[in-house]
Amino acid sequence: MHLDTWLTAVPPLAIYLLCAVVVGVESVGVPLPGEIVLVGAALLATRPGPGIDPVALAGAATAGAVVGDSIGYSVGRRYGTALLDRLGRRFPRHLGPGHVAVARRVFERHGGWAVLFGRFVALLRILAGPLAGTMRMRYPAFLAANATGAVLWAGGTVAAVQLLGLVAETWLKRFSWVALVVAVVLGLLVSRQVRARLERAASDG
Repeated sequence: MHLDTWLTAVPPLAIYLLCAVVVGVESVGVPLPGEIVLVGAALLATRPGPGIDPVALAGAATAGAVVGDSIGYSVGRRYGTALLDRLGRRFPRHLGPGHVAVARRVFERHGGWAVLFGRFVALLRILAGPLAGTMRMRYPAFLAANATGAVLWAGGTVAAVQLLGLVAETWLKRFSWVALVVAVVLGLLVSRQVRARLERAASDG
């Protein structure tokens, strides 16, 4: 079976659940590709056939993010720095001591804003919940920032993909692999730039 045929045969409910679960588990503190899954699902929603509702998709990602971050907050509040040390040993390339130190410094300096805007940065997206719990951030303030960031991130990502899909549908059909490579390269460059700025901010603080 052709890949396109298989993808269009996947039930929309399965797509919603997959997106919610992956985003949720990532938000707990496990480095999974939540943003990639969300973008991929949003791309499917731009194509005829699957019947994926963009609003429902954004809602599923938002719910996964809020629930996952809340679980991460609870676990971080209970187990504290021991949890972060364990995550660092388990995923040294993603959550090593240096990464945790940078994220902690950002939290100390920006508080709730780090939770809200951290949803758009891979490192903070993974560590926001556990770090907020470890640092005894008030849960109502955390939940408000977490929910706001989740809505903006999920809704904005799906809306952006929908807009780009409608505007560039013909171009993407002809140059899909080129577009994919360009998007990945740009994503990596932006990610490296953001990480470098976070590290400089941490060292300057």
